[in-house]
Amino acid sequence: MPAIVIVGAQWGDEGKGKATDLLGERVDYVVKPNGGNNAGHTVVVGGEKFELKLLPAGILSPQVTPVIGNGVVVNLPALFEEIETLASRGVATDRLRISANAHVVAPYHQTLDKVTERFLGKRAIGTTGRGIGPAYMDKAGRLGIRVQDLFDASILRQKVEGALRQKNELLVKLYNRRAVEIDEITDGLLQYAERLRPHVVDTTLLLNDALDRGEVVLMEGGQATFLDVDHGTYPFVTSSNPTAGGACTGSGIGPTRIDRSIGIVKAYTTRVGAGPFPTELEDEWGEHLQRVGHEVGVNTGRPRRCGWYDSLMIRHAVRINGFTDLVLTKLDVLTGIPELPICVGYDVDGVRHDTMPMTQTEFHHAVPVYETLPGWSEDISGARRLEDLPTNARRYVERLEELAGCRISAVGVGPDRADTITVHDLLPESR
Repeated sequence: MPAIVIVGAQWGDEGKGKATDLLGERVDYVVKPNGGNNAGHTVVVGGEKFELKLLPAGILSPQVTPVIGNGVVVNLPALFEEIETLASRGVATDRLRISANAHVVAPYHQTLDKVTERFLGKRAIGTTGRGIGPAYMDKAGRLGIRVQDLFDASILRQKVEGALRQKNELLVKLYNRRAVEIDEITDGLLQYAERLRPHVVDTTLLLNDALDRGEVVLMEGGQATFLDVDHGTYPFVTSSNPTAGGACTGSGIGPTRIDRSIGIVKAYTTRVGAGPFPTELEDEWGEHLQRVGHEVGVNTGRPRRCGWYDSLMIRHAVRINGFTDLVLTKLDVLTGIPELPICVGYDVDGVRHDTMPMTQTEFHHAVPVYETLPGWSEDISGARRLEDLPTNARRYVERLEELAGCRISAVGVGPDRADTITVHDLLPESR
């Protein structure tokens, strides 16, 4: 049985956690291949809401083995806080497996993240301040600390010392902060070693063995396509590759083993933090989408910027990720809006663009060209087939599918796991 990848098709917060959870009872492993506790999932099961940050959404399905892959950067206090919170609510977490090659977010990464953002002033990226970017910088700069290093105190101390030689120069001389003590960091990390040990394995071997046995492995990417450090709206991006290709790197599963690439797309558009956003609404409709859609960041509590659906972005995401299917979420939020604009082109300095512009400058100056469809006022939360939707809602879905050039295989009509219209089976074959 091949592997499946789930990827956000916009700027994140599309409902990837719900899509993963929807498949959770039919898969054997759910892997988080990238990111850290800067990106969260909200999953509603039986009316009960769970907010997940580091843990894969598959943790909520009893028969699933949840895996934190080698491409993730792990904040250990946040990890164990999340484990304890779930355990207090009756969710078993003993099945969790963590790659020995995953990197660790150290306290100095968080410090550097916050002071750097303040130092940038008006050029700030809008990070969460969780230390994710600096941890990935150390990984690329070969100054990182990996999970496996916590099991060798001597190696850990050497690596912390090497990292702090550079970091303390920056903190003291540039940012006017106190130097970080080596013992403070090593002692703080070592206290988690024994709690980590039962969870840490060679996850690449674990997952490929599972595929060899015919089991189903689902990879849920954090963040989304347009936050990808290579393919996103750089520099307003994350520090990893949350696209389908990045799932291979972050899990150790080869691309030839992936059979389905599933894009999660919201029925409108949102983003958190700074950066260009052509269809952003700064009027009552933007406030309406934010209020009705409960558009507040899971991790940060920051209100999400809201705008109309952008079909050029989705077509670009389909191209980059090779999506075989799309899952459209939060269609219900649009109920009651009399007219629904869809961005079908950009005007850039008088020139019409029907695809994403090549440069950031062009994208920053892009003015959306809209096509407008009539809205609907009927409650759609009980719909379980496309035929159950009002005519205008069904036409909206059909038009988005046509513009994307990729089939829409499921439609979310409410927050709960059950509030979903399944059009096509998302698994490669029936189990």
